[in-house]
Amino acid sequence: MRITPILFLLVALMLGGCNRQDSLSAPPRSTSVPQFESQNSTLVVPIELPLDDLQSALERRTPHTLWSIDRRNKRCVRGQRVKVFGERLKVTPDIDCRIVGQVTRGRITLSGSGKRLTINMPIKAVVSARDVGGVLKGETATATANVRADVAFGLDSNWNASAKVNISYDWAEPPGIDFLGQRIEFARRADKELAGVIARLEREVRAEVGQANIRPILTEAWKQGFTNIRLSSRNPPAWMRITPQGMGLAGYSVDGRKVILTVAVEAQTETFVGDEPPAPTPTPLPPQLAEVQDVGLNFFMPVVADYAQLEPVVLRELRKLADKGINIEGVGSVNAQFNEVTIFATDNGRLAVGIDAEVEPIGARTGMSFGKSKGKVWLTGLPISEADSQVVRIQDLRIYGRTDGMATNLLLRLASSESVLQRIASSLEEDFTKDYDKVLGKAQRAVAGRQVGRFLLSAQIDEVHHDKVQVTGAGLFTPVRVSGRGQIKLVPQKQTN
Repeated sequence: MRITPILFLLVALMLGGCNRQDSLSAPPRSTSVPQFESQNSTLVVPIELPLDDLQSALERRTPHTLWSIDRRNKRCVRGQRVKVFGERLKVTPDIDCRIVGQVTRGRITLSGSGKRLTINMPIKAVVSARDVGGVLKGETATATANVRADVAFGLDSNWNASAKVNISYDWAEPPGIDFLGQRIEFARRADKELAGVIARLEREVRAEVGQANIRPILTEAWKQGFTNIRLSSRNPPAWMRITPQGMGLAGYSVDGRKVILTVAVEAQTETFVGDEPPAPTPTPLPPQLAEVQDVGLNFFMPVVADYAQLEPVVLRELRKLADKGINIEGVGSVNAQFNEVTIFATDNGRLAVGIDAEVEPIGARTGMSFGKSKGKVWLTGLPISEADSQVVRIQDLRIYGRTDGMATNLLLRLASSESVLQRIASSLEEDFTKDYDKVLGKAQRAVAGRQVGRFLLSAQIDEVHHDKVQVTGAGLFTPVRVSGRGQIKLVPQKQTN
């Protein structure tokens, strides 16, 4: 058999590499940790004021008889006059009488919905004209009206509850008596007396609302807002640290038989991976903010692909490729045995992939082995992902370290062959969908409820988005941005018999 010069040279190269160890130095190992920017969040503190208590207090403090009258009126009925010879002559005298009456109220009721709370108080006036002219029996008349108070709630700068009351009323028919063809009106007198009643009712509403002991509740809620919440206990352990920055009244609503004051806590939320971070130090309750920006609860939840989980996947795919047979350009068919794959983070946001393998070139015609070359070679690649996509791909996969002499180094030729590079890149393509769903489940459970004393910190997740993948020392991280609604709620005390 005639050996051409090129084939002779190739055989020489192969034989020169017989049982040769070719290990290149590994890339530097990165120990970087995931980076998460702090988020602005808003937690709400709902405080319930029972309407039944307010209604009972107003019933107790408002007398049923609002005012009464018992006096003589010298001109209950004016005398009749006629015109005679151009002059008006009185033909009957003015008739005096005794005016007796009172105004009473009915049951005070509270109702409303949304931002409207209305207090209704029906009133009834009963007025009699007695001893008319000392002869006639007299007449009695009734009149009704409804007093309505519209109440707006608030908190002052020192967190004391307050109420703004706007009261109006309308007589269904002004109080008066039709007597001897004339109308005796008492509306002016009734209005004067009723003005005092209304002023008193306003004071009672403000006083009763002001007695609501809200500041201690808010002080304790503010204190409990400084906390760490465990988002995940493993794979990886993660924490959310909440640090309140300010607090103010966000609004109120009437719901059934209660008024719910909604106080909003502006806070900074930070995500940490690994050990629990130091808990934030509570500060004293600050004065109320003039305005609160409600942005909801926002935090990050890390989705991780541990490198140890990726290594057997890559090794399995390389072995499948070896079973099918590998051809190296300029060399031909080779037997390849892949023993181990090592993956870790290296500089510039790249992954390092170490391949421990043996390669043995086989003669195409003779089937003869030209000896083995074994050792470890290193490649690096750049993970690429898009925001809100659960798929991570590897690009720019290339040999790390010495590349001179590649023509005589079978391991380098093997690792840089198109089939091997494609198989490594495809096996490192990571679909985070399952991990993503697991993490969201963890997040939902983590914020579903955390009770400290009588306060329950909970949240509802509304939306999730994620940023591009981060290459860190612990694994491939996808920072998931979670947003929703969070609240700190006072848990009612259990009743004891």
